[in-house]
Amino acid sequence: MYGGAKAVFYALSRSTVLKRLASRYGMGTGTGFARRFIAGETIEDAIAVSKQIQAQGLLLTLDYLGESVKTLDEALAATREYVRLMDVIVAAGIERNVSLKLTQLGIDVDRATCIDNLRRILEPGGRHGFFVRIDIENSPYTATTLDIFETLWEQQYRNLGVALQAYLFRTEQDVRRMNALGARVRLVKGAYKEPPAIASRHKADVDRSFLRLARLLLDEGTYPAIATHDERIVEAVRAYADERRLARDRFEFQMLYGIRRDLQASLVAAGYRVRVYVPFGREWFPYFMRRLGERPANLGFVVRAILRER
Repeated sequence: MYGGAKAVFYALSRSTVLKRLASRYGMGTGTGFARRFIAGETIEDAIAVSKQIQAQGLLLTLDYLGESVKTLDEALAATREYVRLMDVIVAAGIERNVSLKLTQLGIDVDRATCIDNLRRILEPGGRHGFFVRIDIENSPYTATTLDIFETLWEQQYRNLGVALQAYLFRTEQDVRRMNALGARVRLVKGAYKEPPAIASRHKADVDRSFLRLARLLLDEGTYPAIATHDERIVEAVRAYADERRLARDRFEFQMLYGIRRDLQASLVAAGYRVRVYVPFGREWFPYFMRRLGERPANLGFVVRAILRER
């Protein structure tokens, strides 16, 4: 069911018909069902949500949603929006941490331009104390993403981190590569449809891989981010960190906006650092569908919301 559900929701995320329907109901003042997982469509929406999150003792990272742009103009527009986002964040006085995707910056159009666009974000980000995380996308982009990351790392852009996906068979090698650099890694399970030749399809296998890689990051990594909502894995990570006598400021847990708020609060109360991933923007539909694919039970919430509106 684990891989099958992801495949179904991945296919649905590419439907223009569903996207139009979702846009009609998802962020409105009536149902607004997508607002459970999306902070809003504007930077101002995201800042308001972020202030509420920070007030609860949580850390945060903002993600301006968008991916798979088709033109250099679109890629440059997204780059400028990230630079504007950083200006707004500085003015608002919230934590200076953002996440982005390379397909949003034009990697499918021109690799060199994508790298230049990332530099256009990292330069002001470095001046103003921002940390920038490159989100990992589906497997055709993995090697290129890490190569671009390493190119910029060698150019001394050290306000940069990357995410890695536990369900890919290659990821242990990638974790060791990033650990050797001293780079900050965000470990996630993986939310894309992938062929069985390169990725685990069963939840139990993905969970075992995730925990093994989390331990490797805790042992050898630089301030790793353990991104999971699975309470059993959280408890296993906590136990391992205690066994290794790791200080609670040596790593952080990360969770998505709108998911397991109870677990977020309990971890903060126990003295752990917890960062909430805060997505926003008009291009929220693909992200939203991947969240449903990770936990199909959320679909019932969406259907009930739409029926109430109708």
